[in-house]
Amino acid sequence: MSELDPPLQTAPDCSIKVSMAASTAFFRTCPLNLYSIKPNKATILAQFSSIKVASSNRNYPSQPLISHYTPSQFHGLVTPLRSASTSDASSASAPSTTFHGLCYVVGDNIDTDQIIPAEYLTLVPSKQEEYKKLGSYALCGLPASYQTRFIDPGEYKSKYSIVIGGDNFGCGSSREHAPVALGAAGVSAVVAESYARIFFRNSVSTGEIYPVECEVRICEECKTGDVVTLELGESRLINHTSGKEYKLKPIGDAGPVIDAGGIFAYARKTGMIPSLA
Repeated sequence: MSELDPPLQTAPDCSIKVSMAASTAFFRTCPLNLYSIKPNKATILAQFSSIKVASSNRNYPSQPLISHYTPSQFHGLVTPLRSASTSDASSASAPSTTFHGLCYVVGDNIDTDQIIPAEYLTLVPSKQEEYKKLGSYALCGLPASYQTRFIDPGEYKSKYSIVIGGDNFGCGSSREHAPVALGAAGVSAVVAESYARIFFRNSVSTGEIYPVECEVRICEECKTGDVVTLELGESRLINHTSGKEYKLKPIGDAGPVIDAGGIFAYARKTGMIPSLA
């Protein structure tokens, strides 16, 4: 550990004292099946550090990334902020959110450059006009074989509020702009067979979209333009066009973080870091 790295320690007041650098390294070294679908509370809470929130108006942290920590160093480092009641736990694990609209269907290995090409990464999501513009470029990197475009020419929002994908959705280079662009375009959730770990993490951290995993290849049974309903609480997707219903894997502890608007909003909401108010 270098002299520049903050020490790892538990907090006597039951708050979180885990360095942001170490938590980033932890997620980098996690196997895919540990964080791709159902992160537990310890995994989510490990992202919070003893920051002073000097720039608490920012949505996204800008700490340097250091990769010499191992997951075993996190054992026992995360302690609960407060004791959660049984009702709190049950409500957190089963959000009641329901989404209804048209779906847009893609295949396997949709990478982040297809979701938002690198040339648009100079857009700053915290600026409202640039956030809006970012949405207009969502999924513009898809190949010409996708004859139905995700966003109509001249529009900022898509008429498709739910994206259905195949295996390894969000693979490729790490860019938080990918879920942000989808959210800015009006997407509420992505339902895919599996996700690239970093895309899943960025979806939760930004709070832009719900990344939900399906148990079968829905992308081969649904068509772009089908009318669907996604029920997070029931963990199911209903295709009203075909009349079929699909069981989904629960969103788990990521749900409350996304509900709150992202990891920093969740931290403020639960008292882990000071509120902006």
